[in-house]
Amino acid sequence: MISCDKAVLICNKLQYKEATFYEKIKLKFHLFFCHSCKVFSRKNKLLTTFFDRVKLSQLSDQDKKVLREKIEALL
Repeated sequence: MISCDKAVLICNKLQYKEATFYEKIKLKFHLFFCHSCKVFSRKNKLLTTFFDRVKLSQLSDQDKKVLREKIEALL
């Protein structure tokens, strides 16, 4: 079984289609047992989908600051 840190790395690689088949299998197995990583994976997919839909590829520093403040206000 892989650690949660390793699962997060593989999850991020998966979003950019850089994960190997073996890594995908290890991640699926880990997500079966780990609720926290499963939630992280879902949120990561949601963010990726959102950014793909709005075609956001690069933000200015000011836009990043505004987005960061909005996210922190929601948390």
